[in-house]
Amino acid sequence: MAQPPILSWEKLGLQQGGRWLFQDLDLHVGPRDRLALIGRNGAGKTTLFRMIMGEVDADRGIRKVKPGTRIVVLEQEPDFTGFATLMDFALSGKDAPAMHEVEAIAGQLGIDLATAAEGASGGERRRAAIARALAMDPDLLLMDEPTNHLDLAAIAWLEDWLTRYKGAFIVISHDRTFLKRLTNATLWLDRGTIRRKDVGFGGYEAWEEQVYAEEARAADRLDAKLKLEAHWLERGVTARRKRNQGRLEALYKLRAQRAAMITPGATAKLGLEADSENKSKSVIVAEKVRKSFGDRAIIKDFSLRIQRGDRIGVVGSNGAGKTTLLKLLTGELEPDSGSVTIARTLTGVMIDQQRSLMQGDKTVREVLAEGGDWIDVRGVRKHVQGYLKEFLFDPGLVDTRIGTLSGGERSRLLLAREFARKSNLLVLDEPTNDLDLETLDLLQEVIADYEGTVLIVSHDRDFLDRTVTITLGLDGSGVVDIVAGGYEDWEKKRSERTVSGTPKAARSQPAAPPRTAAPKSAKLSYKDQRDYELLPARIEELEAAIVRGEGILSDPDLFTADPQKFANISAGIENARAEKEAAEERWLELAELVEG
Repeated sequence: MAQPPILSWEKLGLQQGGRWLFQDLDLHVGPRDRLALIGRNGAGKTTLFRMIMGEVDADRGIRKVKPGTRIVVLEQEPDFTGFATLMDFALSGKDAPAMHEVEAIAGQLGIDLATAAEGASGGERRRAAIARALAMDPDLLLMDEPTNHLDLAAIAWLEDWLTRYKGAFIVISHDRTFLKRLTNATLWLDRGTIRRKDVGFGGYEAWEEQVYAEEARAADRLDAKLKLEAHWLERGVTARRKRNQGRLEALYKLRAQRAAMITPGATAKLGLEADSENKSKSVIVAEKVRKSFGDRAIIKDFSLRIQRGDRIGVVGSNGAGKTTLLKLLTGELEPDSGSVTIARTLTGVMIDQQRSLMQGDKTVREVLAEGGDWIDVRGVRKHVQGYLKEFLFDPGLVDTRIGTLSGGERSRLLLAREFARKSNLLVLDEPTNDLDLETLDLLQEVIADYEGTVLIVSHDRDFLDRTVTITLGLDGSGVVDIVAGGYEDWEKKRSERTVSGTPKAARSQPAAPPRTAAPKSAKLSYKDQRDYELLPARIEELEAAIVRGEGILSDPDLFTADPQKFANISAGIENARAEKEAAEERWLELAELVEG
């Protein structure tokens, strides 16, 4: 028997700017719902969260909340103004969480809450906000882009926590992998109404296309030309996805070609170096590059020949060296040894995380066309309103001020501006932050058609799988894995290396070397000697167990079919990770004694 909802809203209506943002909207949330909230940028997703929290009053409708229900929101951009440290922020509010609960979660996330709030990075602030929200023990957790600014390890930790979470949650996210792994139902906010289907995000796109197809057939029967015109975006969704499927096929062929050019030894030197045609295509050539800060090696003996048209993805945990590698490849940073040669004809455009070019007092027309009616798009003159339509904007927004746009709309506008500029190198630093799923499809399309070279730093696993030809994976030890393919291909290589007998590197720790006996000169106790010899084998066993568990959890239907099995495997993976980390730290301590 279904349990009664913990929150419901009947006939919700809200006016904004003289129009109905929502009208006759019904919403019901059960005590164990895992809901993906989907909708285009500007559809009102964040506003709906604020209404659920009681921060915005509806113009009509009845809101009911089960007595005692604790609703907590993890905001997209929490306000740290006035807080001296991250801990001050985490313990703020009238329903502040207990300090020991915050500290426990912060420890697992690897964040020092004594850090000054003003100078904290985006990743540190995001972790502090997560620690605060989860420590409040919510019955209903609202998450607005929770994976923004998180590295892959932190995303994996959050996914694991949410699989064991006993309450309900609603999540807004651009991260398809995150949504597919965690959700069991979908809320689709579309043109002022909300639809619900009790399938996780994995079934959303097929459902969306079915709804649009039914609407198009109805409009055709009515011969309503104006109505068809209003559906210009919706009718393009299926076509765009079909085009992107074709682009994916082309991407796979490019990956196969690049795989054939990378030497088996993973030295990152591309084969066919003597081929003058391949040399002429090279735009960035790195040879035996090394970079250290203090005693820590960030990049070790890195070599790579990047060709015109390559799309390079850079992945790794925060602090592993992604930004350093990017700066080395673009010439912003000099290597300690080795060389980076950049083609003189290379002209770059960088789209940064902060979206710093978007000034709130300017209009869309001013940002795109300097106040005029026409914009030069890589040498082709286009009307600014027509160009807006290409980037999924209502052309009527041309004189709207930037400050009134949603965060996602501002990000999309920045992409439109930067992609118009003439360039043959694009550097994208976390380009998927704040974008809706349809804009991600568009971005995938634009990158596929871009004739130059693209460097992408991202934690969005699905996006990388759809766009890049080569992945550079950093583990914090200074070694850079170079893999033809996307994130999934990089993960596969790491798993294969584990099976072959070399354990993966732990978080920002160098991988343990193959099993060996300690030199006789080392002054180790009998127990120390045994640990030194046997721990590498145990690390391999734990790594293999983690890979097996993650493989089982990759089944999108497992949570729905057997939630207890899902929870047990998740807990087992977490325990194996903790034991593996402790084993590696112990082995490193012993290795230092041996080397000493």
